[in-house]
Amino acid sequence: MRENDMLEKEEIFSKVLRAGRRTYFFDVRATKADDYYITITESKKFTEEDGSFHFKKHKIYLYKEDFAAFREILDEMTSYVLNHKGEEVISERHQKDFRKLFGEKGEEAVTSESFTDVNFDDI
Repeated sequence: MRENDMLEKEEIFSKVLRAGRRTYFFDVRATKADDYYITITESKKFTEEDGSFHFKKHKIYLYKEDFAAFREILDEMTSYVLNHKGEEVISERHQKDFRKLFGEKGEEAVTSESFTDVNFDDI
């Protein structure tokens, strides 16, 4: 068995967050020296045209010496997003009229009704 497999073998504490096609796993694990660290795994389900599916996983290892800085930056980033965009989700997947509001590629759609008729003789 590889050393990396041994490092991840023992899970101490786990939480799961299911978010649509994504699932996030938060695990406290123990090293061989019996110290703790956290792994955060994102697993995303992809469905093929034939109906079969597979998962892509990405993992972050977070060690105790980085906890404070990680938490500080995560708090700062989440506060920034919520302060600038609020909690409402704006996306094609969550908004039925997204394409009408923002067009095919997500940029704001501009229609001729949104322009004012200007007569240059009046200037």
